Amino acid sequence: MDWTSAQLRSLVELTRRGTVTAVADALGYTPGGVSQQLAALEKATGTRLLRRTGRRVELTDAGVVLAAHAERILTTHGEAVEALERTRNEVSGTLRVGLFASAAAEILPPALRRVRELHPAVTVRSRDMDVDEVYGAVAGGTVDLAIGLDYPDVPIRREPALKMVRLARERFSLAVPAGTAHGRRAICLADAAEWGWILPLADSYYGRAVLTACRRAGFEPRVLHEVTDTAATLALIEAGVGVSVVTDLMLRLRPSHLDVLALEDVMERHIVVVFRSFAEHRPTVAALVDVLRKEAEAEAVARATMRQAGRVGYGVPSPSPAP
Repeated sequence: MDWTSAQLRSLVELTRRGTVTAVADALGYTPGGVSQQLAALEKATGTRLLRRTGRRVELTDAGVVLAAHAERILTTHGEAVEALERTRNEVSGTLRVGLFASAAAEILPPALRRVRELHPAVTVRSRDMDVDEVYGAVAGGTVDLAIGLDYPDVPIRREPALKMVRLARERFSLAVPAGTAHGRRAICLADAAEWGWILPLADSYYGRAVLTACRRAGFEPRVLHEVTDTAATLALIEAGVGVSVVTDLMLRLRPSHLDVLALEDVMERHIVVVFRSFAEHRPTVAALVDVLRKEAEAEAVARATMRQAGRVGYGVPSPSPAP
């Protein structure tokens, strides 16, 4: 049958996400484009794959059967790409990378410069996406690998089909309006229980991780502003309307005049790179993962040196070590 990988991927994503709009967001198409892909797939198979239920669509029995086979077909396609890459004398090919805003600004650019130096025949195409979506994007084949976040308090569900490599561990501090610290260098989360908070949506991994840490400290944060964008969060703290937890990477996004207190409570996040397990030895994937790991190791050494010299900061006061 004359179908395309894009058509099959649209069908698989529909089983994962449930709506054409969600599929469009995941794949970077318009809803109309996804509908066209699915209609073309029905025409190619000569089988009704979808049925409408109100304003939604759902898979027919035939659609469910084809979706299961489509996942295997797409996996085989990925394995074929890997096998072809391994026959070449140089590392070459195109990689599709998914990443969240902080990674797009701070992590990927130096890695791409290094990849260009080491492997000039590799082309990287990146796509900004919601950090909670990167795992599904890798699993569904929308991207070949992605830079994401994992929280020990609310870990991402580990799928056997995915491999996750930790690039860095970041410990959270507490950002407060300038002058609020009153000479303090460190603070317990419980001491911030009465302050107003600026947090992301509670149903995000980040939001759940912060809520978990606060509840462990014995309080429910009084959320005044629900904000996902890190730069906007820093601007609100600078304006004096609330506090929030931050990491060094988050502070780089916007030079701000605020105070940063070391948290005596241990609250961490891990920056990870995620790819499908069968692609671990695909030359282009292995090359980019290797570069990302080495760049992360070099950054960690540089940050440690700056801390020892007391020169940590991105336009904000540096967090002092806990007493």
